[in-house]
Amino acid sequence: MRNRNPVSQATLLLFAFAGHAYAASGDSAPGSASASSIATTTPGQDGAVSIALTKSDALDVQVNAQRLDRARNGLLPETGSSVYRFSQADIDTLPAGADTPLNQVLLQAPGVASDSFGQLHVRGDHANLQYRINGVIIPEPISGFGQSLDSRIIDQMNFLTGALPAQYGYRTAGIVDIRTKSGDTGNGGSIDVFGGSHQTIKTSGDVFGNKGPFSYYFSGSLGENNLGIESPTSAASPVHDHTRQGDAFGLMSYIINPLTRISLMFGTTSNQFEIPNTPGLPTAFTLNGNTNFDSSQLNETQSELNQFAVVALQGTNGGALDYQLALFTRYSRTQFNPDPVGDLMFNGVASKDFHSDRANGVQFDSTYRLNDKHTIRAGILFQQEHAVFDNNLTVFPVDDAGNQSSDQPISIPDSSSKTGYLYSAYVQDEWKATDKLTVNYGLRYDKMNEYVSANQLSPRIGLVYALTPSTTVHAGYARYFTPPAFELVSNADIARFAGTTAQTSGRNDPVQPERSHYFDLGVTQRLSSAVTVGVDAYYKKSSNLLDEGQFGTALIFTPFNYQYGRVYGVEFTANYKQDNLSAYVNVAFSRAQGKNIASAQFNFSADKLAFISSQYVFLDHDQRVTASFGGAYALGTTTFTFDGIVGSGLRSGFANTDRLPVYTQVNLGVIHHFNFNDPFIGKFDARLLLVNAFNRVYELRDGSGIGVGAPQYGPHFAVYAGLTKNF
Repeated sequence: MRNRNPVSQATLLLFAFAGHAYAASGDSAPGSASASSIATTTPGQDGAVSIALTKSDALDVQVNAQRLDRARNGLLPETGSSVYRFSQADIDTLPAGADTPLNQVLLQAPGVASDSFGQLHVRGDHANLQYRINGVIIPEPISGFGQSLDSRIIDQMNFLTGALPAQYGYRTAGIVDIRTKSGDTGNGGSIDVFGGSHQTIKTSGDVFGNKGPFSYYFSGSLGENNLGIESPTSAASPVHDHTRQGDAFGLMSYIINPLTRISLMFGTTSNQFEIPNTPGLPTAFTLNGNTNFDSSQLNETQSELNQFAVVALQGTNGGALDYQLALFTRYSRTQFNPDPVGDLMFNGVASKDFHSDRANGVQFDSTYRLNDKHTIRAGILFQQEHAVFDNNLTVFPVDDAGNQSSDQPISIPDSSSKTGYLYSAYVQDEWKATDKLTVNYGLRYDKMNEYVSANQLSPRIGLVYALTPSTTVHAGYARYFTPPAFELVSNADIARFAGTTAQTSGRNDPVQPERSHYFDLGVTQRLSSAVTVGVDAYYKKSSNLLDEGQFGTALIFTPFNYQYGRVYGVEFTANYKQDNLSAYVNVAFSRAQGKNIASAQFNFSADKLAFISSQYVFLDHDQRVTASFGGAYALGTTTFTFDGIVGSGLRSGFANTDRLPVYTQVNLGVIHHFNFNDPFIGKFDARLLLVNAFNRVYELRDGSGIGVGAPQYGPHFAVYAGLTKNF
């Protein structure tokens, strides 16, 4: 069950005295004695209590690892923000379990709306998500990051939204804070096979363990199916939509001494996609005298590669000071391959696009407990990025009226590169003003030197007040500074395409960072030991509000600014957990609007620019109502589970003046835990999953709206099954 309460860890030592068991929590120092047996006495009788004490290296390592984990957790404050938590058990209980893509796991949190190409929108923002793994920021890739991490690596995931403490910057719509599995607690692993509809087959596995101070965790998966991207038609089986996907993750950790640990973490994801086709489309251009081409036979593909690595030194003095120093690197690459004939005849342009981006940097975070009232946190971040754009466009010449003047195409290269820099520093104080009130206030400084240079000093303040033992109120204000995604921005010279079918007109002002004021107020009420409810309201006022659109054939988004922006909404959430039954429901109401396109104007028609310049319009990802729900019931060794999403429809039509119909999707699952006496078979889990169980076919996009390239439909009814063997 998802919850809003932190989980504490402690080493429990049980002692027996006078016929009673007593529990104490604490840490064992290296080489100290630990309890290995329990003696009991009978009340009323004399007797000596004898407790055998032995040294356990394994226990020492585990205790040290727990100490360092708590120290790392102490670096990440949450005061004043809204936090939604997912445990490994929560993910395993979803209908698809660990085979649930990470973006679909996040859809179960309040205020998260689904979009095409795996995109997520949190509280009216386009993407703008920051991913942290074991406290380290992982730079964003070119493509959707939700498919770059496997849900099975997660031990605990906290999703933060709202008015964030000063420690969090750049991507602020939501912080996806992942604590991965590790080998600190033992040795083992699992093998998983998952498959079903759309010729889906996926094999996954992980292994973990430790030997003395060294521990490790490795995970990987490889799969393919015929539903790689949402279908552009309402057909159950899209044409030309095969995908092959693979990923790997590794974490190795070495405890240098009881207070210091060094870790190496790495990951890679490689995905290949066919771009699905829409049959029956008419051609618009003539190539070598030919005007006929079957649109169902188009052969567009896109490949994506994302790799990252982190070396982190983490430590504590065992008392007041905790710190983590991390060096990170990330390489991301995307290549779109057009159909060299068909794209020319349908679009007048066949563009082979290659984008790559390499980021390197250092991150330092520290916590100092000044006294019982004040905890000081401070840190810095430096990141260098180098982006390469190597595109080659094949186009037709046009006359002064814009009509095709020749059926012989010409080729125009479009290449550029750029190096950019990000700098940030923060300091904040978590002040326990009273037993009931905690205030976190601080300052953050951000500077960018990319296609534009800008900086900002941002005050933050958040508070949590325990109104009653069962009622908690939180509130916060944050000044945000959000640079555009550097890997998506280019300085292409649009003048070189004049006189061709790729020509554009209008201005091309550089994309600016978004600056905003953010306010958040919420209350959480524990109605009973089983039921918790909450409500949260927010308001954001922006200048140079950032949005993204798909303006070309490649599935790569392009950032642009609205000069003015406003986003506001309210979220309701409820959780229930009692014995073998759990359930949750989230309902969010939101409004996201912008006014006057202030950058990359050449991507928009003159009538749209004029309309948007004089009035607020809804952002293309605005959705009035977004809801998610789910639950699980355990009956013996069988668990019945379900989850679902509901949306009032994303925007469509001229300048987003219309919206798509209401949609809903419900997924059902059943999990059975087998336990055979045969030592070879032993224990394993089997699951059956129904996606869109009631076959409510719905349209996510209809191809209209600002920056929307093509229609996409949600999945049809599908059946999947999986087997998991733990060892």
